[in-house]
Amino acid sequence: MDFLDFHHHQRNKNGIYSLNLTDEIPAGKFSAGLHPKDITDNWQTDLESIKKISLSENCLAIGECGLDGLIDIDEKLQNEIFQAHINWAEEIKKPIIIHCVRRFSQILHYKTAKVPLVIHGFNKKENIAQELLDAGFYLSFGKAALDHLPLQNTIKNIPIRSFFLETDDSDFEISELYEKVAEIRSISLENLKDQMWENLDNIVRHG
Repeated sequence: MDFLDFHHHQRNKNGIYSLNLTDEIPAGKFSAGLHPKDITDNWQTDLESIKKISLSENCLAIGECGLDGLIDIDEKLQNEIFQAHINWAEEIKKPIIIHCVRRFSQILHYKTAKVPLVIHGFNKKENIAQELLDAGFYLSFGKAALDHLPLQNTIKNIPIRSFFLETDDSDFEISELYEKVAEIRSISLENLKDQMWENLDNIVRHG
């Protein structure tokens, strides 16, 4: 079985390609959303475009979208747009891939969403991970997990059904991350591959 790259920015990889609004719809699986950094005065028009694109059968998720405390975009507007993504995801029953930077306490307010919520690129402390998991979120880990020991400890201790693996926009092979996580979890590479695809199937079916 191929490696599932849960969130990536390169076409023609197995997993979920994070679509840019200016892209043509790819042949493979993808997600569509308005990243906080891409919010402009035309965000409502952009969101309508996302809604149309996301009706494609190949669109598995809404996102990435979310909250970012490091960008110069009004916080209230970020929340409004994120809620609009959630409303749409609930309407079409698709999971959400969340971008979150320094706004985890706010993100927790959205735990009542009626679709699966996945925090992508998670690299924070284990207590934050546990708080998110307790609230029903999923986590997706990227390159940081290759050499970040506290993050590896989180991966070792959380339920295997609650996380994914991704390359995001980093330049490395997803197989490296799978090999590291298989070692951390003391399971075979094939079993880990199977589990990641099963996790994806679970959130897509329960969107």
